[in-house]
Amino acid sequence: MSRLIRMDHTGHTELAEWTADDQASIDAAVTVFRAELDRGYFAVVSQGEGHAEQVRELPIDAGLVILRRPISGG
Repeated sequence: MSRLIRMDHTGHTELAEWTADDQASIDAAVTVFRAELDRGYFAVVSQGEGHAEQVRELPIDAGLVILRRPISGG
């Protein structure tokens, strides 16, 4: 089971779950994923200890996709 979570004031909120053999759950997760990107969130997938890759398409084979707001600063 793969999960899509959004980091927020509660720590995180699970937005979707899917399995590779359930197209309906994939379609629902993709819809939520795109909506969150449109709201300004970034999506990242862990690439091992201390490394993450930003993604613009939902990686169906990822176990966990994390959505977060961009870090402010200058």
